[in-house]
Amino acid sequence: MRKSIPMDIRTKSVPAIEKAMAVLERLAASQNGLGLSELTRELSLPKSSTYGMLLTLERLGYLHRNQDTGRYMFGMKILSLANMALNGLNLRKLAMPHLKRLMNKTHLTVHMTVQEHHEAVIIEKADSPYTPKVETWVGKRMGIHCTAAGKALLSGMSEADLDKLIRYGLPRYNDNTIVSPKKLKKELETVAKEGYALDDEEETIGSRCVGAPIRDHTGKVVAAVSVAGYKQQIHHETFPSLVLSVKETAAAISQQLKQPQEVRDIDNNDSERISLA
Repeated sequence: MRKSIPMDIRTKSVPAIEKAMAVLERLAASQNGLGLSELTRELSLPKSSTYGMLLTLERLGYLHRNQDTGRYMFGMKILSLANMALNGLNLRKLAMPHLKRLMNKTHLTVHMTVQEHHEAVIIEKADSPYTPKVETWVGKRMGIHCTAAGKALLSGMSEADLDKLIRYGLPRYNDNTIVSPKKLKKELETVAKEGYALDDEEETIGSRCVGAPIRDHTGKVVAAVSVAGYKQQIHHETFPSLVLSVKETAAAISQQLKQPQEVRDIDNNDSERISLA
């Protein structure tokens, strides 16, 4: 597990970033936005450098300038970042009862994964006490093209975005790893059609995983749920029931994501009571 980097109080902060954050915080506190003169006066900032800062933030999509009033307000990009952060926290809380239920049903370790750039990252985990420990952890990055969760995430990606990801390269972990773009695309078509993905010793020899995509209210793939085990646990006899259980769990989480927040909270509280009963 990666260790956190301690804060170095001896290293000076970057003044330009401090000023930019002060501008964003001041705009957040305003109801109708603020103009250049108001911002420079209230924050005691020089007009020329502040204008350059605002222009940069506007070009990047973080701010929007009203052409009639000249006032700056938050753009859609900064709202999108905030929503992504909140959804990530909400998704983990919402999904955990489902992950625990899947773990108890399959007796396998369960992961919830999201895509970050060209990798799959574990954001939640339900360890199984019934089987040998799986050496994974929250925050672990995995090959997105050779894991069940990763392939489930890719199954909702457009061909153009998939081509961009492929250009990063498809690292080979062993002889079972898919490194051919053509073969990967063909497999992802099957994943999209069947609703589940399989990792048959493609990342780690001796290990297998079954995964399925989690979708938000728009139908977009936002995460994946998967079970991980060894060949002794995932084989031709257990495979059909595991696929069904994983798909049902992904569908249950997806369905709950479509509900209003207050309904989600009620469902989660009920799930906690059921698990403790």
